[in-house]
Amino acid sequence: MIRVAFCCHGNICRSTLSESVFTYKVNELGLGDKFVIDSFATSTEEIGNPPHRGTVSKLKEAGIPLVPHRAKQISWKDYDKFDYIIGMDDWNMRNLIRMLKGDPEGKLYKFLSFTGSDRDIADPWYTGDFDATYNDVIEGCGGLLEHLKKQGKI
Repeated sequence: MIRVAFCCHGNICRSTLSESVFTYKVNELGLGDKFVIDSFATSTEEIGNPPHRGTVSKLKEAGIPLVPHRAKQISWKDYDKFDYIIGMDDWNMRNLIRMLKGDPEGKLYKFLSFTGSDRDIADPWYTGDFDATYNDVIEGCGGLLEHLKKQGKI
């Protein structure tokens, strides 16, 4: 099993969008049974809330099923459960490093690093631009899948 956790600040926009898109992509490839995919927040602000309406609308527009989800915060107890813990931006990465004791096993990745970029995933909470976020997520998912192929994991 390849265990992937997507993380953003509140777990209602970028990480839930990533969870749904990546789940859809691995299922399309017939690899759904090889993955455990989840998403988390680094903050407590949205705990228990469903995905943002902009995330839901963008997924519907793209024809991608929403993975049912309620926002939850990542903690140290989650660290052993995942192989890839993926932050959306530099701020998320700093928080994840702090929350996950400095990442002793090297599981933390900034999402677009899989594409060779250091860019952040656009945050629609501030911009309202779910199209830009979706495009970034599609790019990141493609890069992650390519990385897993090169590693011989899929």
